Amino acid sequence: MRTELTPAALAPATLALDSRCTHGEGVLWCTRGQHVYWVDISGKALWQFHPASARSRHWSLPDRPGCIGLQDDGSLLVVLAKSIHRADIDAATDTQLPLQWLADVEKDTPHTRSNDGRADRCGNFVFGTMNEDAGKATDGRYYQYSHAHGLRPLPLPGVVIPNSVCFSHDGRTLYWCDSVTPVIMACDYDADAATTSNVREFARLANTRAEPDGSCVDALGRVWNAQWRAGEVSCYDPDGRLQQVLPVPVKNPTCAAFGGEDLQTLYIISSRLDHTHAELAASEQAGSLFSARVGVAGLPESRVRTA
Repeated sequence: MRTELTPAALAPATLALDSRCTHGEGVLWCTRGQHVYWVDISGKALWQFHPASARSRHWSLPDRPGCIGLQDDGSLLVVLAKSIHRADIDAATDTQLPLQWLADVEKDTPHTRSNDGRADRCGNFVFGTMNEDAGKATDGRYYQYSHAHGLRPLPLPGVVIPNSVCFSHDGRTLYWCDSVTPVIMACDYDADAATTSNVREFARLANTRAEPDGSCVDALGRVWNAQWRAGEVSCYDPDGRLQQVLPVPVKNPTCAAFGGEDLQTLYIISSRLDHTHAELAASEQAGSLFSARVGVAGLPESRVRTA
C-alpha cells in the first residue's frame, strides 16, 4: 500500500438535485431505467431521480434504510435497519412502494442497525451492521445475503461503522472499512462460500480527520471513496495510491456511483448530519445529490440474483 501525496485535482462536482436529505446514503445507478437511487437513512425514505427528465420522487419506508441493491427482476433489495425487503418499483405509485419481507437482521441485538452495502459480481449482496451504542464497541458485522442461502456472516473483524463496500472487476477482492479509522481495507473474497481471507490495508486517507464512507470501482479498477468531513471523493489505483481528488461543495459526501448513458458521470449523495448551525447556514445544499464528469467510465451496477 502506498499513498500519493500530490493527486490530480478534478473540477468540482455540481448540484444534480436539491434533495437536502437528512442523511443521504447508498447511491447507485440503474442502467435499465436510467435512474439514480439512494436512501435517506434518518428520513426513512427511498429516492429516485431521472436526470434526463429532471423528475424525482421518493417513498416513505417503515424503518431506517441502510442500503439498497438492484435485482435481476427489476425490483430493488432494500436493507432496513433490522430487516431485508424486496421493493416492487414497477408497482410503485408516487406515494406507495410495495415491500415484501425477506429476512431479519440481528433482531436480538437492539443497538445495531444495517449500514453500507453493495451487490457482488456473482449475484449476492454484501452489507454491514453498525453499533449505535454510545460505547462504540466493534459489535458491527459484515454479511452476505442471497436468495439461495439467506443471510451468511462473513469472517471479517468486528466494526463500529461499516462502509466502503465494493468489489474488484473479477469479484475476488472485497473493499471495506470501519469509518472510525482513516483506512480502507481489502480482502480476498469467495462469493460462493461466503468466506474472506488475506485481510489487508488498501489505502490510508491523507486527511486523518476525514472518515472513509461509501465507495465504487471504475473500469480501470480504481476505487472512488466519498470522504466524510473532507468535502471530497478520492480515487485510488488498484495498488492503493491516491490518484485524483474530486471536490464536492458540501462537508459530508457519503457515497458515490457511476452513471449516465456512458457511465462517465459520478453521482455523489451527501448528509446534513454532523454540522453546526453556522455550517448548515453556509451550506444549504448539504444532503443533496451532486454529479461530475470524471473522464473515465464505471461499471454497470451488479444485480442480485432472484432465482
